[in-house]
Amino acid sequence: MDIHDLIDNVIAREGGYSNHPADRGGPTNMGITQAVARANGYAGAMQALPRSLAETIYRRLYWEQPGYAFVAEINETIAAELFDTAVNMGVGTATGFLQRALNALNRNQRDYPDLKLDRRIGARTLAALRAFHALRGPAGGAILLQALQALQGEHYIALAESRPANEAFLYGWLANRMG
Repeated sequence: MDIHDLIDNVIAREGGYSNHPADRGGPTNMGITQAVARANGYAGAMQALPRSLAETIYRRLYWEQPGYAFVAEINETIAAELFDTAVNMGVGTATGFLQRALNALNRNQRDYPDLKLDRRIGARTLAALRAFHALRGPAGGAILLQALQALQGEHYIALAESRPANEAFLYGWLANRMG
């Protein structure tokens, strides 16, 4: 699956225009919040956000800038998961999940050194992912994916527990983002 497919899937999952009163993101279209649209030069009504701009924003902010294309060279499934998590929770959160999971799976640094949880894809994070992938292969990739999804699910539940208005979204988050 390439970035075009990932973007198509995320736009389909996010749907069209929304302005749910419990959503702190405010007016949203295709999953792009008004604040993100404005920060990327869009001044029009959110209902009229062009799909081409949404695609550009997704590609630049949630794929290229965080370095998930480099992750895809190692493991496309993990890169796809990071992309989707970043869209919903932010790039730092998604990348932090990867770093935490890699640290927890390195067998007390026997396989590769612990990563600093800086929430950025850099040379050390990519080296750890390569080392993990070389050691564990495709089966390990599936386990890493499960670890990322476990962290994601826990985060969703914590969001609902910390802000009851988020309970309006919890079922959809779990149904649409966990697999």
